[in-house]
Amino acid sequence: MASLSRSKRPGPIPAMKRIQLEDPSLDTPVPDHFRCPISLDLMRDPVTASTGITYDRQSIESWLERGNLNCPVTGKPIDIHELIPNHSTRKLIQEWCVQNRALGVERIPTPRIPISPLEASEILSQVSLASRRGDKYKCGNLAMKLKEIGKESERDRRCIVAAGAARVLSAAFSQLAGESSENSKALGDLEKILSALVFFFPLDIEAKRWIISPGSLKSMVLILKYGDLSGRLSTLLVLREVVSTLDNASLESVSKTNGLAEALTLLVEKPISPLATKTSLVTIFYLISTNERAASRFVNLGLVSLLLDTLVDCDKSMCEKALAVLEGLFQCEKGRERGCEHALTVPVLVKKMLRVSDMATEFSVSALWRICKGCKKNCIVEAVQVGAFQKLLLLLQVGCNGVTKERASELLKILNGSRGSVECIETVDFKGLKRSFD
Repeated sequence: MASLSRSKRPGPIPAMKRIQLEDPSLDTPVPDHFRCPISLDLMRDPVTASTGITYDRQSIESWLERGNLNCPVTGKPIDIHELIPNHSTRKLIQEWCVQNRALGVERIPTPRIPISPLEASEILSQVSLASRRGDKYKCGNLAMKLKEIGKESERDRRCIVAAGAARVLSAAFSQLAGESSENSKALGDLEKILSALVFFFPLDIEAKRWIISPGSLKSMVLILKYGDLSGRLSTLLVLREVVSTLDNASLESVSKTNGLAEALTLLVEKPISPLATKTSLVTIFYLISTNERAASRFVNLGLVSLLLDTLVDCDKSMCEKALAVLEGLFQCEKGRERGCEHALTVPVLVKKMLRVSDMATEFSVSALWRICKGCKKNCIVEAVQVGAFQKLLLLLQVGCNGVTKERASELLKILNGSRGSVECIETVDFKGLKRSFD
């Protein structure tokens, strides 16, 4: 356990610390007894430990949460539950801020008292009661109240999580979802519950069961189609959290939800934000990862073309996710057919090899391997023309994982038969190649 005794303390701390104000040409000295011994910053929420030393709450709680059980100044044991708000010091700091307002010092707000486990449980009980009564409005408001309290500090958030927030909010959403419609007010109350639920991740098994109930999934599809921007993003984040750990049977059941594939595809076609698009792609990835029928549904919705258009110009994170989904779609015959038919497929896949990241390269190789194994001769010829053979050789030289190495080697054998009849039109990426192509 880390601790600091008096004998190991660093040199003396200066009696004053300078803080930067709004005007860079001005500054004002902060009295030493108003500064936290840990951060050396002005204390915003002073609390006194059992050792008699006053700290800023956030600093001392972070210190204790890292496994340090002793007072940083005295070295004596302290407990996070024994921290007492120091109202006298806080008022003195506020008075000092007011006195120095002309110098640009803002008054620190009066901190809210941290929520107790009992208070968290009481609010969650109110949520459960309101949901059983079908009171969407009250449930939504209570959910937002919990979120606002949780935003006050990480300690408050954890306290609410420990009281079972994820399970209670998921159950409330499921119970109220059965009565949902396209009515904006009704959806708005459900959106509030999901917004709060996101803040109290992770979801336990019981919470996930509530979320994948038919009524819950139906309402989430409605929010994805008709909800506001924040509501749609919250829904996506909840879906991603749930599907990332479901078994294959549950994933197949979720993927069959009426309108879900259409809603997720639309968010790729008409993005509302980069985060929403990326979250949609991750959700789709899990839904199709072991389910060819689900992959076929997304292929029929035109997702292959949308992904290729996205890959033409996107950042690293988006590229990796789009390639992962594209490779997943190529697991089904329809996906491979659409890939072979699209003019961008082969050039884009070859272009992304060794250009973005190891992950992007692995997905690109796997996707190209899938379509070259099961498609017409023209895909193989095109791959040779755009430099796939040379890139694959270079990849084997620089190294890759076992599966990628096997597929790259098999691709080289497939492409080798067409090398003599075509001319490579791209060589800029292969200056580091150390072996002959002959």
